[in-house]
Amino acid sequence: MIWTPTLLWLLAGSLLCLAELFLPTAFVAFLMGLSAFAVAGCSLVLPYVNLQIFLWMVLSTVFVLLSRRLIPKGTARAIADSQEAKTLTEIPPGEAGRVIYEGNSWQARCEDTKATIPPNQNVIVVGRKGTTLIVLPENLLHS
Repeated sequence: MIWTPTLLWLLAGSLLCLAELFLPTAFVAFLMGLSAFAVAGCSLVLPYVNLQIFLWMVLSTVFVLLSRRLIPKGTARAIADSQEAKTLTEIPPGEAGRVIYEGNSWQARCEDTKATIPPNQNVIVVGRKGTTLIVLPENLLHS
């Protein structure tokens, strides 16, 4: 078997596109594979390997940058105000504990720095800071 530059670019493109199936690279490997296929076509008329490599790098960069403009940016879903949750662990004053919110366990802090919230208590989610929910005891809001 003779290893021509065209065959090597086709092989590299195939491997990069297949790698996207197994490695989550946000389509970077796939786009690099597509640029390798484009260079494989160009290698039929462009015999210089150095220029082929440069063309592959330029095409890969252009494809990745263009794809970032075309892919819509996902926005994080905001937590709705005044949603109920239930404490899994005690939440001491000024410290974090765990709550169950929408079926998932979340780290939570109490908005009231003097209140201790025992386990298995209903709380109201009043906000979020990063991955930590800000909660208030339900009885504090109803009193």
